[in-house]
Amino acid sequence: MAAVQCLSSCLAFPKQQFTIVTSSSSSLLFSNPKSALRSLSFSNHLSETSFSKGSLCLKPIERNTRRSVVCEAAPTKKADSAAKRARQAEKRRIYNKAKKSEMKTRMKKVLDALDVLKKKTDAQSEEIIQVEKLIAEAYSAIDKAVKAGSLHRNTGANRKSRLARRKKAVEIHHGWYAPSATLTA
Repeated sequence: MAAVQCLSSCLAFPKQQFTIVTSSSSSLLFSNPKSALRSLSFSNHLSETSFSKGSLCLKPIERNTRRSVVCEAAPTKKADSAAKRARQAEKRRIYNKAKKSEMKTRMKKVLDALDVLKKKTDAQSEEIIQVEKLIAEAYSAIDKAVKAGSLHRNTGANRKSRLARRKKAVEIHHGWYAPSATLTA
């Protein structure tokens, strides 16, 4: 009786792991079948009428090569954390893709404008002001991508430097900028 009480009060067995057998001699294990029914943790899905005239015995089911008793502490399964991580990663991927796409578009506009300006033979120094506005927009997009974590800060600095070098090359090409001579000591 102590073994059955320990099994019934400590463990909850899945329905497919044990067979429930009732016998007509109810005085062997329990004097009151209703109290026995209340003490079993897995008996809430069974009706009381099946135990009204007999006692309850548990028999482990034989498997192919071994005998095993399987118990589950929590029969309800928690939500799969890997699925949640996949959903979060997809949201971040879309967000990061949008930031990077905007940055690349702005950079491409600046580089195209600088190429057009470099190829012009009769370009004026005031035309660089329009390119500087495009560069400011590109810098802003790069900084936003770095701030959001879509782009590493060193990569962002390299991209901004690339735009500044191209602008300076165009200014030098047209003679609008003369590099100062560095002093060597």
